[in-house]
Amino acid sequence: MSDPVTFAVGDDESLSSIVGRLATETRSLATAEVAVYKAKFGETATAYKSAAMFFAIAGVLALAALIALLVGAILTVATLVGPGWATAIVVVAVLVMAGILAMIGKSKLQTKSEPVS
Repeated sequence: MSDPVTFAVGDDESLSSIVGRLATETRSLATAEVAVYKAKFGETATAYKSAAMFFAIAGVLALAALIALLVGAILTVATLVGPGWATAIVVVAVLVMAGILAMIGKSKLQTKSEPVS
């Protein structure tokens, strides 16, 4: 960066030198502003990247917990009907819940995409 510009204009300074100095200072200001926005964007991107990593880890752990819950359900039901039927019952129950959630999601998309009269 250059030193601050003094605004006192002497009689010997021509209009072309003033315009040249204005163009140089404007270019310097624009470069400095771009650098500031790049720095701010870099900080924000780093924060979002870190947050996304933690959300991904949390999602993997939640999925592992769900799998453990389903295995526990299979083992619990297996004492009543046997392991094969217990697996079938739990899988069908989970697929029914997934189907219901998918239909709810589809209905929410359809209400959003309908044109407003």
